[in-house]
Amino acid sequence: MSPSQFSSLHKDLAWSILARVPKRLYPILACVSKNLLSLVRSPEIHRIRSLLNKDSVYICFMQDVNGVNTQRWFTLRRTENDQFVSVDDLVFPDREQEPMPSIIACGPEIFFISGSIFPSSTVWIFDSRTGEFRQGPSMSVRRLFKSVGLVGSKIYVVGGYMNDEIHLAESYDVKTQTWEPAPIPADSERFFIPTANVSLDRKVCALLSAESIVVCYDPRDGSCEVFDLPKDRWWETGVCVMDNVLYVYCARFGLMWYDTELKLWRVVNGLDDMKKVRSVAMAEYYGKMAFLWEDFACVGCAMKEVWCRMIGLVRSEGGGIVGNAEPAQLMGSVPSGYRLQHCLSVSE
Repeated sequence: MSPSQFSSLHKDLAWSILARVPKRLYPILACVSKNLLSLVRSPEIHRIRSLLNKDSVYICFMQDVNGVNTQRWFTLRRTENDQFVSVDDLVFPDREQEPMPSIIACGPEIFFISGSIFPSSTVWIFDSRTGEFRQGPSMSVRRLFKSVGLVGSKIYVVGGYMNDEIHLAESYDVKTQTWEPAPIPADSERFFIPTANVSLDRKVCALLSAESIVVCYDPRDGSCEVFDLPKDRWWETGVCVMDNVLYVYCARFGLMWYDTELKLWRVVNGLDDMKKVRSVAMAEYYGKMAFLWEDFACVGCAMKEVWCRMIGLVRSEGGGIVGNAEPAQLMGSVPSGYRLQHCLSVSE
């Protein structure tokens, strides 16, 4: 069916079809025509996907047990209400050798890319549909520190080194399940030990809290763009991209977004009551931002509460972004020693 023929369908039928298309293909569909752009960004398509239980958010907590870091995973799923449940089968197979791999989601799968504390080329893949791990093809070189990002159907790994090797970049094609070389980044030194990674404007971006900068690698030619982060405290998991807009939560300013046209950070309006929370995690969830945070019910408590608010984000006539936050919902409790480590949107 051609784009023009698809555009002639009744909207209800078009939404029903598009809701069953893998969400990672939406950016491609949005480039085909203005009509498809409008359809894939409509709240209706997210409503249909929620009825089909297509999307979920995976949250990882890290716990130090006798000097050993272990991960504990939970998921936010929609049934009649949003449920926060433990994912007991998500146990990283190489957890003793690599306690903190780089992690990225592509469709319904979560990729664990080794090489953070110990040099490694190993890749493990978790399928959220079956709850099973499998070992993926290894990278071409062992890496120690690196940035990862998803651009289209390819996962890019940038930076990382062993001894005097060149700082290589390579990509994993999720369709062919093969690795291939990518252009060497022009600013490879900056990609060491990123605090967080995101994909923005079809680029792999490393957020470096130590330097308060963002470095974006373009996989088309290896060029790199650098811009500043807000001069404020933010958390590794308090970062996400929605509709190709980068959001960061800051302790003093609240939720902020980066205006790529004006080259500056701007505050999301309408969220003045959300400036005092700590230990934040953010991810897209059925067209809204799932905004999670931790809170101690009492001083010295053995457990801490995990809260969540769903935030709708819309462009204002003046070019800003306005947030509309739903009431806070208590999701559950975790031991006080848990700390937020990852927050991922997973979708079919």
